[in-house]
Amino acid sequence: QVHLVESGGGLVQAGDSLTLSCAAPGRTFSHYIMGWFRQAPGKEREFVAAISWSDVIYYGDDVKGRFTISRDNTKTMVYLQMNSLKPEDTAVYYCAGDQSWITSRYDYEYDDWGQGTQVTVSS
Repeated sequence: QVHLVESGGGLVQAGDSLTLSCAAPGRTFSHYIMGWFRQAPGKEREFVAAISWSDVIYYGDDVKGRFTISRDNTKTMVYLQMNSLKPEDTAVYYCAGDQSWITSRYDYEYDDWGQGTQVTVSS
């Protein structure tokens, strides 16, 4: 397992934008999928977005049209651009990665995880 490093969380107001970043140090970035999940207090971890090496992208229904996932393969980084944030987006956001060619929505298919970064959206 590799410990991923997230950054970019914070406190924002509804309607604002925020970008999360995640680094995968030491990983061979080819055939490596990366995803974002989130967990709000009292709720189960929820899929947000995922991207494969070949840029096959999935989004969770609650964020589709507002969030954009992207990756920089030269820097082994993945980003989550979050626009039009809502209070219900408040959660700890986790970056995840796995050696695979196939993009996945399921957290159990990811071996590598970050420590999580808090995103709080006030109304």
